[in-house]
Amino acid sequence: MEVRNLVISSREQAVREILAVGADPAGSRWMAPKAVHRALKITGLSPKQANIIKQEMLGKGGDAAVSRGVLDCSAELSDVIVMGTVRQIESMAAKLKMQPFGLPALADKIREALTSLEGRKPFSLDCRGRILPIGSRTLVMGILNVTPDSFTDGGEFFDPGRAVEHALQMEEEGADIIDLGGESTRPGYRKIGAGEEIDRIIPVLSRLLRELKVPVSVDTTKAEVAERALAEGAHIINDQWALRRDPGMAGIAAGYGAPVIIMHNQTGTEYRDMMGDMVGYFRGSIEIARREGIDRNRIIIDPGIGFGKTLEQNLETMRRLRELDCLGLPVLLGTSRKSMIGKTLDLPTGQRVEGTAATVALGIAYGADIVRVHDVKEMVRVARMTDAMVRPATEESSSG
Repeated sequence: MEVRNLVISSREQAVREILAVGADPAGSRWMAPKAVHRALKITGLSPKQANIIKQEMLGKGGDAAVSRGVLDCSAELSDVIVMGTVRQIESMAAKLKMQPFGLPALADKIREALTSLEGRKPFSLDCRGRILPIGSRTLVMGILNVTPDSFTDGGEFFDPGRAVEHALQMEEEGADIIDLGGESTRPGYRKIGAGEEIDRIIPVLSRLLRELKVPVSVDTTKAEVAERALAEGAHIINDQWALRRDPGMAGIAAGYGAPVIIMHNQTGTEYRDMMGDMVGYFRGSIEIARREGIDRNRIIIDPGIGFGKTLEQNLETMRRLRELDCLGLPVLLGTSRKSMIGKTLDLPTGQRVEGTAATVALGIAYGADIVRVHDVKEMVRVARMTDAMVRPATEESSSG
């Protein structure tokens, strides 16, 4: 006789493991939610709300951690950590639907989070006529900066001819998307106007759209630039301020039916609860997108490594990427050659390939669907090897 642990992260996986011991198929589906444990953090609850959740979870055999001030109502508000199996938390949410104090709405949010945590199903993303398979394998986005001052390749592809040649090379090396940027975002960068940014990217974009087979995203925070690029035929907008810097951005993307990448960003590095703040930030931008008519299934999130975070916060974000799963959206990870790697390894930008590879592999293992990189050939290999280990085999992924 032997004893070992099982790591079970979803009902689907639980069903497979239960069936493997010879259990009845109907019984396996009933038992599966009992095999998956979740810990959900709920913020900003009144003592009444927190007490009800605590009692309901205890009654189901789970538990809930609350502020000490909840018991005597001395705390004005409390965060709550709900701990239990999926079955226990679902049962608790069902009881909340019958409670007052705004708890029925909270029950819906809990159910939404539980559904998202079961895993994102692979789907085809329509990028204005070009299709990207999301979730069946990791996609590699090649970085193309047509700027004189980017942190790692500033000026190298400022010439349109060299930029197009490099994009074609990245496509040949396996890039699934080319990300075209006309303004640097490195520390101390020089801000430029929309006109100058348009003058930098449009000559390159027009040629890329004729010569590339893969979609082209445009990295910009300006609605005027996005509109000009989309009118030219760009497929995706990559906004490093998540539709917040320019109030016209979301409407422009919606009007053209373009998918958007929204990145977490902020001025300064102060957080109340970093991952919780990040999730709240994304939910705010998702709501902006919804109001302007962008379908939720056209949104990709980016945790913004290197933006509004210290070295320690960037490393913590990498460790906790899975906490973004509650949003149920594809995740893009951009760590390539960044200062997080340089400071950790004490290496200049040109010697950060191995460090980038480590972040790409870990990011994929922790749920990233797209990786944004400079070194396409090398990172395509890293992505394919990591996919073979962490993604269930599919017809498409196994044929590559």
